[in-house]
Amino acid sequence: MPWRRRETVPGLHLKDSVEPITNDFSITVATVNGSGSQTANVVLLRALFQMGIPVSGKNLFPSNIAGLPTWFTIRLNKDGYIARRAETDILVVMNPETAAEDVASVQPGGIIVLNETIKVPPIPDDRTVYRVPVAKLMEPITTDVKLRRLVGNMIYVGVLAELLGVAEDEIEKALDAQLGRKPKALALNHAAVRAGWEHAHANFTQRPPFRAARMNATQGKILIDGNAAGALGALFGGVTVVTWYPITPSTSLVESLIGYLERFRRDPATGKATFAVVQAEDEIAAIGMVLGAGWAGARSMTSTSGPGISLMSEFTGYGYYAEIPAVIWDIQRVGPSTGLPTRTSQADLLSAHLSSHGDTKHPVLLPSSARDCYEFGTQAFDLAEQLQTPVFVLSDLDLGMNTWMSDPFPYPSEPMQRGKVLTDRELATLPKFERYRDIDGDGVPFRTLPGTTDPKGVYFTRGSGHNEAAQYSEKPEDYRGGMDRLAKKYETARGLVPAPVIDGQGHSAGIIAYGSSHWAVVEARDRLREESGVETDYLLLKALPFTDQVRDFVARHERVYVVEQNRDAQMASLLKIEYPEHAARLRPVLHYDGLPLDARSVMGPIAAGEGAKATARVPEVARR
Repeated sequence: MPWRRRETVPGLHLKDSVEPITNDFSITVATVNGSGSQTANVVLLRALFQMGIPVSGKNLFPSNIAGLPTWFTIRLNKDGYIARRAETDILVVMNPETAAEDVASVQPGGIIVLNETIKVPPIPDDRTVYRVPVAKLMEPITTDVKLRRLVGNMIYVGVLAELLGVAEDEIEKALDAQLGRKPKALALNHAAVRAGWEHAHANFTQRPPFRAARMNATQGKILIDGNAAGALGALFGGVTVVTWYPITPSTSLVESLIGYLERFRRDPATGKATFAVVQAEDEIAAIGMVLGAGWAGARSMTSTSGPGISLMSEFTGYGYYAEIPAVIWDIQRVGPSTGLPTRTSQADLLSAHLSSHGDTKHPVLLPSSARDCYEFGTQAFDLAEQLQTPVFVLSDLDLGMNTWMSDPFPYPSEPMQRGKVLTDRELATLPKFERYRDIDGDGVPFRTLPGTTDPKGVYFTRGSGHNEAAQYSEKPEDYRGGMDRLAKKYETARGLVPAPVIDGQGHSAGIIAYGSSHWAVVEARDRLREESGVETDYLLLKALPFTDQVRDFVARHERVYVVEQNRDAQMASLLKIEYPEHAARLRPVLHYDGLPLDARSVMGPIAAGEGAKATARVPEVARR
């Protein structure tokens, strides 16, 4: 049953200890994987978003199915910052295994909502503890032991709603959105939230130093993860063939896409699918199928992560040399080898961009937001067909699997760009057709598709040495001529890939970043200016190859800090290779512990490089 909060007379129930910090704090829920906490966390996140408060959600989960520690962090920020924040202000302790470490992570002045059955070391007096008898509160709600464990997470949702002032009607709406199709589960979860709220209302008389208050900063915005956004983009981009092998963190992209295809790509009269989705036996088979479909004229794609990119390398080189369109999504995780499968990274840049043996350079799109994932999901197909080559979309676990606030996505307004495809009518006007001849001087030849009846359009696709007519050749001049033309095609790509976004002008220090690092950089720049007086210009990379704007940006700054989430400064290395005359200007800022990048990790190295000091954040309650 829906629940309603009783009105509290101001000053009568909860004691005011300090003026609360409003809409600028983080909540971390520490629990175990498989405990059902995800529903509770999403309900809380959605309720705050519905109150008009800018929020972001980060899920730190283990690589096994169940039983290991997991953490979910919700950040509220009235100024709209949505990068990870390293500090914990409010902690919910539901996992005894990590309780001691979790409690130690709480900021001075923070609060701890503790399942009372969990033993913890002595807690400093400058933290406030709210002990909650979760098991006892669940007893009258259900006798099913398994359900008590799963639904019990809603107890802390009710407790936090009362303590922080989260609007009750928004909790109800969020619950209905999550469980509206499961009336029995909905009723149980409503009851658990109500029990937690009533317990907090009756027993917790000290007001916490944090407060959630209605704003109007999320009007017209949506909550979505990057993988779902990329799947939508692929749908609108006209994908008809999807081949894949499941791997974290890319699996949800194809799973989302399957749902969209089933809904929107079945013939309304016959019910037959107008698409093909194949779960291959491995990543090698998946990319082989993508290339076969791309050669046949289908818009085809696969989605994988670092280990899959390694397996796809030979076939990717085949697509490059035989010149076949393909789209490959890489949702990056921590490597090498199996690495940390459920942690985020930007360490596949070189392996994707230079994938395959021999001289290869692939276009790479670098989405930094859910909106980018959507738009690049469409643009990648245009680019692959215009250039007749594999195109990588390089996302990461943080962007792909976590919840992001975004503006709505625009409906595509431009027609598909199919590139240089000759039809029978066009072939009839030509004296001859040579598949790998550059007619226009841009490095991109014309192609034909299976089903063309004019015999001039027939050719052999070759991944071995060939001449302009697609005939087998080991002549040095044929090989060198073909490789030089492919290099020219790469230069043509500079004018087709998305341009970088530049903010600021005239400062001596510049910052270059890409992908999900963007959001920490946005916040870091503001805080560097406010706390240290350090002013910076900023270039957000959207793609490889680099455009002229990148060269000009590097050239006009004395120091350029390249922010990326890998150990070996992979983007900085590419910039040094591209612009060796400016190599001394480039200064890597690296983050590679597997956690999403936070602003403080960006600020420290840049402040030091600029001769300033980046101050640590001191909570307002501690300063009081």
